[in-house]
Amino acid sequence: MQYIIDGHNLIPKIPGLTLSDPEDERKLIDLLIPFLRLTRSRAKVFFDNAPKEQSGERHYGLVKAVFVPAGQSADKAIIDYIHKLGGESRNHHLVSSDRMIQVAARARHVPVIKSEAFADRLVEKLAEDPKRRRLLKD
Repeated sequence: MQYIIDGHNLIPKIPGLTLSDPEDERKLIDLLIPFLRLTRSRAKVFFDNAPKEQSGERHYGLVKAVFVPAGQSADKAIIDYIHKLGGESRNHHLVSSDRMIQVAARARHVPVIKSEAFADRLVEKLAEDPKRRRLLKD
């Protein structure tokens, strides 16, 4: 399974992460990597407001991060990506609480997980493993 994640929508739902932290995106990726290993999944996470020189796709093992340039919308990038999935859409799950993105996903038969529910899953899964529990901050 592959998750399509609205990164800046998910960050404030995870204990210890905040959008005001300049390292928020890296910290989310650092939490996602062990979660994805444990769940045998992959993720494509979208972040908006990237400076032009830092925009584009980067690979972090099981995570592919898409840094959408400032002036463009991560929401639109996610919707465009969903539209391109075609028959592969059922192998993906959208993680977002944004209603507009959820509507686009459901129209393409992409199951939706609200960011709050995914954050709970991520925290639970990482807390199960003592080696990974240290990644979580209360």
